[in-house]
Amino acid sequence: MTDVAIRPAVAADVPAIVAMLADDPLGAARESPEDLTPYLEALERLASDPHQLVVVAERADRVVGTLQLTVIPGLSRRGATRSVIEGVRIHRDDRGGGLGTVLIQWAIDESRRQGCQLVQLTTDRTRTDAHRFYERLGFTPSHTGFKIAL
Repeated sequence: MTDVAIRPAVAADVPAIVAMLADDPLGAARESPEDLTPYLEALERLASDPHQLVVVAERADRVVGTLQLTVIPGLSRRGATRSVIEGVRIHRDDRGGGLGTVLIQWAIDESRRQGCQLVQLTTDRTRTDAHRFYERLGFTPSHTGFKIAL
């Protein structure tokens, strides 16, 4: 899929990113596309942190996918560095064509380039299609995650 460019997200991409984040039942309940201010502020914070990468996949000058990659140095696993993939979204019109695979493979390759020994992600337990997708890419459902809203 050579017609896709993956690049760092910029402020002009935020409307498209937020639209993708909000374009499903879970996202619709937690995102607010009508007020982009908190998203723009978050992107600014993320861009200033060398351990954070927010990227977009672009095709024909159109944002068609996004993800956030966080690199975390650690003590466990003999001081291993790991990465966490978050906020993966593919535009509704571009799903099923291999773009998600390209984007996740980019994240894995970038993690390896940054010296990570492990790549991890979480996905909502209701996203069964996403579970199958990640398993097909070699991820294993090895842990149970917990969250607490603050």
